[in-house]
Amino acid sequence: MRALVMTAPSDGTDRTDVEEIAEPRPGEGQVSIDVTYAGVNFMDVMARRGDPGYASSWPYVPGLEVAGTVRELGAGVSGLAVGQRVVAFTAGGGFAEVAIARAALTVPVPDEISLLTAAGTPMVFSTALLLLTDAARLSSGESVLVHSAGGGVGSALAQLVPALGGGLLIGTVGRPDKTDSARQSGYDIALARGADLVDSVRAATKGNGVNVVLDPLGTSLVDVDLDITAPGGRIVLFGNAGGGQPAPLPPLGKLIGGNVAIGGFSITSLSRSAPERVAAALRRVLELISAGRLDVAVTDIGSLAGVPAVHQLLADGRGSGKYVARVA
Repeated sequence: MRALVMTAPSDGTDRTDVEEIAEPRPGEGQVSIDVTYAGVNFMDVMARRGDPGYASSWPYVPGLEVAGTVRELGAGVSGLAVGQRVVAFTAGGGFAEVAIARAALTVPVPDEISLLTAAGTPMVFSTALLLLTDAARLSSGESVLVHSAGGGVGSALAQLVPALGGGLLIGTVGRPDKTDSARQSGYDIALARGADLVDSVRAATKGNGVNVVLDPLGTSLVDVDLDITAPGGRIVLFGNAGGGQPAPLPPLGKLIGGNVAIGGFSITSLSRSAPERVAAALRRVLELISAGRLDVAVTDIGSLAGVPAVHQLLADGRGSGKYVARVA
């Protein structure tokens, strides 16, 4: 079968290509899926550059979410059927004609939702939903600030914050030329990160700060996050997009003095420890799409061969929104 293979760590596309590899078979509690579409994520880039914990071994087939039809059921699997349309989280291997997923992380796709749309939902929309409901415990009317607002999760949050009753929504982006795109995706205010960020956020919130900060940039902006978070606010760190070794968290006195909480979130870790919570979030996202409350806009890459160039777009900070590759 055809698959996208990364042969060794690299900062570029030189070690990623489409190759023929053996077709996988499902083990106990797993299903194999004939992949129609696979979603592209920044974690693919982190695997490509060799960040610890992202590529299980080399060569490595990336791809953490797929949509297609069930090909084969492993031992002990119930509630799914061969030929059924599904969307699933995968532990890598999604950019292939056949992928393996845990049955617990495989969810039927409603008839009214296309597989193209479904493939864009697991990582970004489930992450966004769980960030707001589980990690940040968003309450009605609370303000939210999102770093990297122009990315896939940022775009999903732009829709989910108002859908869940949130208040003022502020997004930050790495370059001034990306602010318009963030506003168009649904942010009330979009700001380029720079020396005046704290003052800009304080002005936008009339000096009060924001209730929730969602930060995928490791610890590089934690001091800024503390300066813009209102008393009783929550900061959630959910990635390390810049790579490298994260800096230590602020001292306890600064958290206590500011009445601020800092938490962490990883959908990959949660998928391993509590797959039922992740699958429930994915089902809720699909329900919101079916009800017309979410609009999943994706860019169809068209083929596996186009994925390395999109990985480079994301690596260079030039990506926008959610990308999905057609596999079948």
